[in-house]
Amino acid sequence: MAFTDLLEGNARYSASFAEKGVPGRAARRVGLVTCMDSRLDPLAMLDLKVGDAKVLRSAGGRVTPDVTTALVVGSHLLGVDRIMVIAHTRCAMAAGDDVQMAAAIEAADGTDVHGMRIGATTDQLSALHFDVDQLRANPLIDAEVAGFMYDVDTGQIAQVYPAPAED
Repeated sequence: MAFTDLLEGNARYSASFAEKGVPGRAARRVGLVTCMDSRLDPLAMLDLKVGDAKVLRSAGGRVTPDVTTALVVGSHLLGVDRIMVIAHTRCAMAAGDDVQMAAAIEAADGTDVHGMRIGATTDQLSALHFDVDQLRANPLIDAEVAGFMYDVDTGQIAQVYPAPAED
């Protein structure tokens, strides 16, 4: 079975499960938007625990329509009043643009995704500024929003937009 190892892992996890009764609201009042990269552990990298934050992941950590919808819900119903949009170093989505990513996917396995909005860009900082500005301008988002960069080689996070002195 394709998922046997994962179900076995869940059996070990559930045997000592201690999160019963954790509320669904974000205890630390934060929403995290970050990349789906497997090197990122969003709770651990901010010294958070289960129940502290709403975590939303997308390719490149981009603010997609689904991410925006989740943040609207989070800011009104789930206790989120701070949003961190976190990009990271050595991101595959920063290796090219959407056309290049579509070509790479087609070369990998023949699947044609040309025309799909992937969100890839070599200018991560501009994309991060765009995404943060998009959330800040959204009248349905009731939260402070800032952009951050996570270094996958050091584990450090730095606020890059707005610059910390501006907040």
